[in-house]
Amino acid sequence: MSAVTTEAAPALSEEELREWIVAQGEQRGNAVISVPRDENGSGYSFTVCAWALHEVPEAVVVGLPDHIAPVLLDAYVDRAAAGERFECGKLYEDFFEGVPLTFEWVAKGHYPEFFGSAFLVYPDGDFPALQIIVATPDGHWPWAADAPDGFAEWQPVLTVSGRPESWTPGVDGP
Repeated sequence: MSAVTTEAAPALSEEELREWIVAQGEQRGNAVISVPRDENGSGYSFTVCAWALHEVPEAVVVGLPDHIAPVLLDAYVDRAAAGERFECGKLYEDFFEGVPLTFEWVAKGHYPEFFGSAFLVYPDGDFPALQIIVATPDGHWPWAADAPDGFAEWQPVLTVSGRPESWTPGVDGP
């Protein structure tokens, strides 16, 4: 894989956007699409072509700064494409120094909102997707009672329940 996508895709037709995504995938190993925050919620970024090119789940991260999210997603794809497998509910502390993260499966009901452009590559939505959930620098998770006010809304967990479902927080996960 090569450098991080540093600019948003220009305003393109659906076919041009699909071609841009595929070209990014071929050049870099995946494309990263970033959607800025708006009045409805946090910004988010997601991968496209990770599944098509490497047979690793696509990934989304919600609420991280625009300049950090693509770096995290590219690191995930690089590592996964090299054979590393990520377990939901396991802590990973080697992506960002001092800031733990974990993974959770994304419920298919969230695909249209959080992976919209991916449907240009996967018209049937037939791809697995993981959410990368990042703790605060103090180690608080969105579902924790001691999380900062609004953190659960800023970084929603994209499961059916809105809470981790692949593990039990505090029992077999963070």
